[in-house]
Amino acid sequence: MRPRPSSRLALAIHAICLGLLLPGAQAQTAAPLALDRIDVTGTRIKKAVVSGQIPVQSISRADIARSGVTSIGDLLQQLTLSGSSLNTRFNSSGNFGFPPDGSGVGAGSATADLRHLGSKRVLVLVDGIRWVNEASASGVSAAIDLNTLPLNMIERVDVLQDGASTIYGSDAIGGVINLITRRQAGGALAAVQYGQFGAGDGETRSGEISIGGVDENAGWSWFLGASLIDQQPVFSRDRAISRFPKPGTGLTFGSSATPLGRFRFRDPNTGAIANITLDRPFPAGLPRYNPNAPGVEDDFHVFGNADRFNFAEYNLLLTPSERRGVFGQARIAFNDNLTWYTRVLLNRRDSENQAAPEPIFLGPDAGIGNRYAESVVVSRDNPYNPFGFDLIAGGPNANLFLIGRRPLEGGPRRFLQQVDTWYVASGLEGVFDIGDAPFYWDLNLAGSRNAAEQTNYGSYNIRRINEALGPVAQCQAIPGCVPLNLFGGPGTITPAMLAFIQPVVHDRSDNRLALISANLTGDIAELWAGPLALATGFEHRKLQGRYQPDPITIAGEYNGVPSGATAGEYDVDEAYLEFNLPVYATAGSELDLSAAARYSDYSTFGGNSTGKLGFRWQFGDELLLRGSLAEGFRAPSIGELFGTFSRFDAQLTDPCSLGPNGEPAPGNTANCRALGVPAGYAQANPQIPVITGGNAALQPETAKSVSLGLVWSPEFATLVDWSDRLDIELTWYRHRLDDAIQAVDAQTQLNRCVATLDPNFCAGIGRAATGAIGRFNNVLQNIGEIRTAGFDFDVSWLLPETDFGSGRVEWHNTYVDHYSAEDVFGVRQPRRVGIEVNNSAIPRWRSNLALNWQWDAFELRWASRYIDTLYESCAGQNFAAFCNEPSRERNRLGAVTYHDLQLAWQTPWHDTLRVVGGVNNVGGKEPPPCLSCTLNGYDPSTYDAPGRFWYLRLDVKF
Repeated sequence: MRPRPSSRLALAIHAICLGLLLPGAQAQTAAPLALDRIDVTGTRIKKAVVSGQIPVQSISRADIARSGVTSIGDLLQQLTLSGSSLNTRFNSSGNFGFPPDGSGVGAGSATADLRHLGSKRVLVLVDGIRWVNEASASGVSAAIDLNTLPLNMIERVDVLQDGASTIYGSDAIGGVINLITRRQAGGALAAVQYGQFGAGDGETRSGEISIGGVDENAGWSWFLGASLIDQQPVFSRDRAISRFPKPGTGLTFGSSATPLGRFRFRDPNTGAIANITLDRPFPAGLPRYNPNAPGVEDDFHVFGNADRFNFAEYNLLLTPSERRGVFGQARIAFNDNLTWYTRVLLNRRDSENQAAPEPIFLGPDAGIGNRYAESVVVSRDNPYNPFGFDLIAGGPNANLFLIGRRPLEGGPRRFLQQVDTWYVASGLEGVFDIGDAPFYWDLNLAGSRNAAEQTNYGSYNIRRINEALGPVAQCQAIPGCVPLNLFGGPGTITPAMLAFIQPVVHDRSDNRLALISANLTGDIAELWAGPLALATGFEHRKLQGRYQPDPITIAGEYNGVPSGATAGEYDVDEAYLEFNLPVYATAGSELDLSAAARYSDYSTFGGNSTGKLGFRWQFGDELLLRGSLAEGFRAPSIGELFGTFSRFDAQLTDPCSLGPNGEPAPGNTANCRALGVPAGYAQANPQIPVITGGNAALQPETAKSVSLGLVWSPEFATLVDWSDRLDIELTWYRHRLDDAIQAVDAQTQLNRCVATLDPNFCAGIGRAATGAIGRFNNVLQNIGEIRTAGFDFDVSWLLPETDFGSGRVEWHNTYVDHYSAEDVFGVRQPRRVGIEVNNSAIPRWRSNLALNWQWDAFELRWASRYIDTLYESCAGQNFAAFCNEPSRERNRLGAVTYHDLQLAWQTPWHDTLRVVGGVNNVGGKEPPPCLSCTLNGYDPSTYDAPGRFWYLRLDVKF
């Protein structure tokens, strides 16, 4: 596919910058390091030479400071190999429901995805030890919330760009993120930062203090840090792209639940079908109803698109979040051979999501899958019923199809999360000699917990709504019941009515992890080309998780998204062996081979083994070839195994429905009739409740990963007038994941059902007599396979010192050549390269180019981030008329390039004061409008929030 003009322009910008500056990105190990024994992410062997076998991208403390971000998650999501994952730009609670893997909505969290394989397939370590999974008070997640890790505790971040299940165990399929913590601060450091968007909102304030010391003679070091980050919201109504449900469409895709109400019913006296809404509010008295011609010469009119409700202006584009963390570490060396360490962390996150006032949907066309909504009776003697007859939703005398009322009186839905994390680790590290060979060992104990509580204001009790709409005598017999007015428009639901139907909802969840591990590494034999190195170890882990929704949710009385409780635990014992074998070593060339094997015994499904092979072939000081073949696996998580039913409100287009402006239904007409859909059916609610749940019969996912690469450090660019060093790195990768744990894509299932009537797709979909989808079961399964392949191309250029300073150029690129996922029936799922689907995307090419320049007391950083063109499918979608391709078959999301600029100044009057100012997205580049995205008109997992963001930071050293 040829790039469009804007795409070619962005490519040209990068090419010009490359030509002027020469390439730049961190090539991670072009030549052996001088150190003899080091810790390397991706291997347990403590030996410098093995660091060249695997591609690892490192992010230093200086890199973090240059970014201007206040969350390590936000920085990791900017990496070119990162995929779509949660962040504070997702205003998820109350809109998405529960994802099918039982993880909950992850409100307020920041996760990381590598290679587009999902956050649950990325292993996050802290100093080489697993971190506890997140809890967001709505499920039991298999991913890590990076917002539980304060920035000032991090010394560097290593991102392993390869599968490593054999080295680290489950979850390390897409890669490994290893956060290395700070061991000492060299005194006291303090920093404050303030930033906001150019529009004057989204203020972010942060402050941190670090103190530490080291005494090499006494053999101890210590570090203590505390931080506070306060991020204020940005409202959707304050950005043009987000003011309506879909950009550029006005109210066409607004909600049919409006403050004035939408009422669809059959008049039992005349047989006439009404689809009406109020002309205006009626704070006193009843609106007039014309039974002979509903909506004509009365106080109603026929409902149309212009009557729809704009829920978008109540949403948040950036969610508020306050994070407070304390981290401490101490190390004591008893002698040269034995060291004790301990690490402690406490972190609290207070965050919030907000959605429009919760709609009250009643009747079979509501499609919310709630028994109270589908069986409601609005009594004729309800004092606010203007029609003079019962409105009956279910049974043989049913005449009510839909009531959609948006009670503005109840205020917006607000979801407040309080998430607490604690972590304690302690252990011993040592070395002993066998002959002349040193052996390094460590013993580690760690315990951690992530617990969350979510409080929900602005929701309703659907059972009590039923009681308040029924016969007055029935309501009067119930303590606190007040007849409810859904027919008078805004302002007619009184505080007394709200007091009866509007509860405060509390949900809780937590994840716990306890582990013990031991590792040993050293050289076991001297061979013809060098020592044979060994690493071996054992680990025992116990994981526990639970989710406890509010009692009214469990009872099915919650008007919002229902779910059941989840609780489970499992433990695992693992042992591994890893070898590094030198094959030959000459004056100009070296070849090493590596091999590893791991056995895991899970209490839930039994044993599993994985293996890995690798090589490193060095040619002098210029060229390094490397490669690996690795098996991987991921054990099903607690939520996936033990999660009970929950609901995910998917944005689905029913192929059997007329379009928003009466366009013919795109689905097979005969098949739609066979499914019970009558002619003229129009989907009332695009949010279809999809019931998901765990599956105790799930088996582990298995994977095979291959990588081949080279690192070239040309001699002609080493220590010459124009270059101190130039490193060029190219890596090809391929992952194949079998028995992937996920649910079949709901839109694909619905489309296939209508196209084929195949019971494999239709069995879980039920429809009401009106044709509306009322049941959609979509439980987890080992669906089939996921395949992906591509290239990383990284260049780093270290510039020589001049009279005008010195600099470094970095250039990182990821090109995704292929991505496909197939379900158990061999049907390809919609996610693929270059396609926007389900609020996520896989850009074919992402590129980050940066220049760091230092001169005297000043340091300048310019960086650009390029995201390739994407497309979203319009075929069969009710928004096809708004798509920008001439065929209306797809919508183009143009390529985007962000530019970030930062200037730092070390003040002359005080050597310890540093002033930093910066602007991210200097040009104020807007994300491309997205019609299929369900919130805020764009994909927040791929693009920055709209608008430029500036910040000022002061660093003080005492």
